Amino acid sequence: MKQVYICFSTDIIHNGHLSILKKAAALGEVTVGILTDEVVATYKHYPLIPLEERVQMFESLKGVSRVVVQESLDYSDVLRRLRPDYVVHGDDWRTGYQASIRQRVVDVLAEWGGELVEYPYTVTPTEETLSTLDQLLSLPESRRSRLRKLL
Repeated sequence: MKQVYICFSTDIIHNGHLSILKKAAALGEVTVGILTDEVVATYKHYPLIPLEERVQMFESLKGVSRVVVQESLDYSDVLRRLRPDYVVHGDDWRTGYQASIRQRVVDVLAEWGGELVEYPYTVTPTEETLSTLDQLLSLPESRRSRLRKLL
């Protein structure tokens, strides 16, 4: 069976996540990577749900064979360890700060003939709510309390 890798940083699973997981499962056996709290905090808000709980959420989803922790935005280490046939991602990372991460994924997959499969990014009402939440969480008083928690 083909091996599929997909990585998430999300706190809240919505229909877009379930949809891409279903598409990934149609390609083969799915391993989900979950970014650590510290990695997520480098480019988004500090996760509302701790890593251990996010891992458990994804382990319980249909179509997910296993969950691993990804300790960097750079996929290289985990991809070289797992050597998946496919990496699945939304097409939202073709531009912006994630474009270089995407290119490294393509380069690493080329080492063994793996393939990047991208699907149109799904914007849901939940995603819009999370965007508003991100804005609120970026307020100084909120950031200070999360920093204390990190320390």
